[in-house]
Amino acid sequence: MNDKTEELRDIFTDVTDGEETVTESQENTRGSLERDERSDEDRLESVVQQMRERYAFETGLSDDELISVARAFYDDRSDEAIADDLGVDTADVFEARMSLHLVGEDDADEVDLAAIRDREEDDATLADEYDVSADRIRRYRRVAAAEDESRAANDRYRDEFDSILADSELSEQITSDLREDGLEDATEGMETNVDF
Repeated sequence: MNDKTEELRDIFTDVTDGEETVTESQENTRGSLERDERSDEDRLESVVQQMRERYAFETGLSDDELISVARAFYDDRSDEAIADDLGVDTADVFEARMSLHLVGEDDADEVDLAAIRDREEDDATLADEYDVSADRIRRYRRVAAAEDESRAANDRYRDEFDSILADSELSEQITSDLREDGLEDATEGMETNVDF
């Protein structure tokens, strides 16, 4: 042992109260894209319940139906298709999505929500100005309110839905790609000369 090594060994034993070796048990764990050990269904149920406690939902749909709405939203299904599946009104599905902060890109694509967000005029006046129906203005105002509510919560619930529903699809895709790549790597260069 050279002098430097001896000196480092002495420092080590001083720092570790005389212990000559320090070992840490290690556990082999497999990697995963999942951060939460609960099932997706449990996580979705938790998010819906948290939102129901925090906000006064204006929907008569059950937690299970709200979860179905969220899943269908992430599957790019229309409100009409979701309503048919659940046997409810399309308006109920729209309200459920807004309550869950699930605002789609086409929910208010005909109007600038920032422009109507703080307007005090009644629905009929804005409807005339934007050349749409008063029902459409009420819809836009509901979308704006849902966005405001989501922003006030730092988009926490929307992010959680993204994490559960969008990431699970991504995880499945990555896992499938890894399996295909692994199989491709394992069989690369193999000769398949078969005579019958």
